[in-house]
Amino acid sequence: MTAIGIISTMLFVPGSKPDRFGKALASDADVVCIDLEDAVPESGKGEARAAAIAAIAEGADRLVLRINGMTTRAGLEDLLALADAPRLPSLLFVPKVENAAEIAIIRSVLGARAPGIVPLIETVRGLDAIGSIAGAPGVAAMMFGGGDFAAELGVDLAWGPLQAARGAFILGCAGAGVPAIDVPFIRLDDQQGLVEETRAAKAMGFTGKAAIHPAQVDPINAVLRPTAEEVAEARQAQDAFQAAGGAAVRFNGRMLEAPIMRRYQRILDMRSKNDA
Repeated sequence: MTAIGIISTMLFVPGSKPDRFGKALASDADVVCIDLEDAVPESGKGEARAAAIAAIAEGADRLVLRINGMTTRAGLEDLLALADAPRLPSLLFVPKVENAAEIAIIRSVLGARAPGIVPLIETVRGLDAIGSIAGAPGVAAMMFGGGDFAAELGVDLAWGPLQAARGAFILGCAGAGVPAIDVPFIRLDDQQGLVEETRAAKAMGFTGKAAIHPAQVDPINAVLRPTAEEVAEARQAQDAFQAAGGAAVRFNGRMLEAPIMRRYQRILDMRSKNDA
């Protein structure tokens, strides 16, 4: 996806709480996303922006950034500050994206330094345009923003009410060939619920899930990161497929062909990233 690789777990940390940046990096999250949007009140946007840019400049590769939306003054100020920043994050999460033009604006302002962009789809209008957004140049992954989506629909932030929206989101990501990251699970004391929702997201095609507390990181990783058994099976499948010269071949009682091999290759790619 980027130099970061395929993300299984992304841990959000408020930009207004710089004392938490180091604690978040001590977790096993693939990336730690400093949040300048929902987690920061309007009165604290400038201070949080400065703290985030300073932290990223120190060189922690796992630090990424969520700016404010491109249709807000705070978002435009974030973008202009990044244009002058000494160092940019490897990934830039952009909330409430509703058209591909927003991605083009970011890339135009940041130029050759522009990082991989991860649009958040949080509205019905954004979901309607997901194909063009996910396929826009510079998009490294997509994230399903269920909180705002649920509010717009007037439903609970739960699996059932948002299942159809998640399905449409996954189809758009798959069509563009970009990884999909799921919304955080907001019930902090319900670990079993977190595990069940992460399993359902994985079964639907999500490759990553956001977390809002360090305690959520390990349960998510346990579901999304490939197990030793899955890696061993993928390697055996790769060997069998190569031995057959890339032709369809029987493997473990099933037919092994190119589309199935793409899934096995993703397992191997994720393991390689986690072993790096």
